[in-house]
Amino acid sequence: MATVKLATLVIRTLAKPISSQLKNQAKQHETFRSICISLAQRMHMAEVKLRTNILGEPARLHVKPLSETRAIENGANALAEGFLFSVAALLIIGETWRSSRSQSKQRGDVNERIEELSANVTSLTERLERIQESLGDVEFERARNNELARIVERVVEIGLRGGWAEFEDTPLKIPRVELVPTSSRVPP
Repeated sequence: MATVKLATLVIRTLAKPISSQLKNQAKQHETFRSICISLAQRMHMAEVKLRTNILGEPARLHVKPLSETRAIENGANALAEGFLFSVAALLIIGETWRSSRSQSKQRGDVNERIEELSANVTSLTERLERIQESLGDVEFERARNNELARIVERVVEIGLRGGWAEFEDTPLKIPRVELVPTSSRVPP
């Protein structure tokens, strides 16, 4: 960016000596001089007509042409200023084109990044849904295990009260329930 601005400044600086060379060439070459005289005379005629129409001055039937030296000077100045204006306009157009191209590239980069982020969001959403499903399965298993643990605890509690098992060295003796009838039992 800085190099472009520096190049613009260099071009503008170089354009000034070129425009002064145009002025000198207009005074020295015959064809260039005739172009300058013709341009200056047309500009003078247009200026006089414009002034009479806008300011309301009385209309002139015949407009006195400029002297040759003044016409050469005015034409050369017009060509030099036109050249400087053209250079400045081309630099502005070039800078506008470069910045619009840069902005277009940035927009393209931003669009690509948005698409990438959108794909990431979609992927993460799908992953979150899978995790939530697996968490639902884990919660279901946890609830099932809790229910089974409660059932087992209840069975053990009922069994202990019914005398299915005895704990040694406990002050409370739980009566033993025989599952086999005592009459069919063989004595030892």
